[in-house]
Amino acid sequence: MKRTNLLPIESARDEDLRLSPAALRRAAHAARELALRTGTALVVSRDGIIERIDPSADAPAQRLHEPAAGYRRR
Repeated sequence: MKRTNLLPIESARDEDLRLSPAALRRAAHAARELALRTGTALVVSRDGIIERIDPSADAPAQRLHEPAAGYRRR
């Protein structure tokens, strides 16, 4: 059984992995800008709950309680 690596991702040997948090932040920023331009909501999952977020800064998130997806082993 493989051990889980508990080191921070910033210390990863793989450059793509090390730089992935910044790439995710850029992608989130681009998604928010696109949602503002097109008048659509952002959809995210936090702690297993699907949320629709109005991209304008003052709008609260709408939480949708859905059951967690089941995963089947192959």
